[in-house]
Amino acid sequence: MNFLAHLWLAEQSGTSMAGAILGDVVRGADLSAYPDDIAAGIRLHRQLDALTDRHPHIVALRNAQADGVRRYSGIVLDLVADYLLIADWSRYSAEPLPAFCARAGAAIAAASPWFLLAGGRSSSADGFAALLLSYGTPAGIERALWRTAQRLRQPQPLLDAGQHWTAMAEALRPQLPELLHALRAAAISSNRTKP
Repeated sequence: MNFLAHLWLAEQSGTSMAGAILGDVVRGADLSAYPDDIAAGIRLHRQLDALTDRHPHIVALRNAQADGVRRYSGIVLDLVADYLLIADWSRYSAEPLPAFCARAGAAIAAASPWFLLAGGRSSSADGFAALLLSYGTPAGIERALWRTAQRLRQPQPLLDAGQHWTAMAEALRPQLPELLHALRAAAISSNRTKP
């Protein structure tokens, strides 16, 4: 799951939107420097990533990829999930997508000190909302793939995997509702059982 899906899951489970994104930024297990709600959001993000990686649909989709790109197909599938979530947003939320993205952007901007503490960057509310909305377009997915690849030591394998993102989207489309339902149930359960 990428940013939008993590934010939607945070909303569904009543957990921190900032923590849902910081889960990709913060390194290590020691979360004592963060407020409790953000630390819980980071832990939930990590739990949901692990559940996604082990979900039978995702495992099957990754295994269907060629050997040279299989390792990177999980990153592509994360972005594809956001693309598909946007395409069918009204199925998952009564709130209009632009309003949800604006609210999420404001939450991320308000948490800028925690992003800087983690070694990340601060974001403006409008800039982050625009990033989320961009995942609904092919050009936005391709830009996200390129930006992500540039952060890797060897960007080409991810770029190669990304060439097949539309085929991966078509393969994931019928399975996404079941995947999101399973992740939503896990997120809600996790939030109910947290100390």
